[in-house]
Amino acid sequence: MRRLFRSSGLRLLQLGLVGLLAIFTMGSADNAVRYNDLGHKMMCVCGCGQILIECNHLGCQYSEAELTELRMALHQGKSDTEILELFQAKYGPTVLAAPMLTKFNLAAWFVPPVVLLIGIAATIALVRKWRLRTVAMPVVPTTTTFQTARDRIRRETEL
Repeated sequence: MRRLFRSSGLRLLQLGLVGLLAIFTMGSADNAVRYNDLGHKMMCVCGCGQILIECNHLGCQYSEAELTELRMALHQGKSDTEILELFQAKYGPTVLAAPMLTKFNLAAWFVPPVVLLIGIAATIALVRKWRLRTVAMPVVPTTTTFQTARDRIRRETEL
């Protein structure tokens, strides 16, 4: 009997933790949270250089129009990437506070350092190849006149 009570108590505790977890994670799918998050990922197009939600220009018509479009897109149930792509298509890439993670943007970030490293490696290989080249030494003539001339020079230059 005690064993059954312990088992059901443990199950009840687990069920309570799962319910508590579900309650805390329900707010993450809320449109208000998504609205705030997406509003901070976009810039106001009026030229102020501020984040869309934080644009504080008096009578700024651009930020109100953008925020209305953002609310409508959220109300239609579009995903975050769809909304960002929609705004980028309409206002250009400058509307995004940070560029989206696309294949082209990844290439733009990773290709230049890779090319630089390849260039450095190629330069090192070329310099090593140059250093390892053997220098051709002049052939020493073995004629007797040359040898006698050399011996005479050594004798005359000795101190």
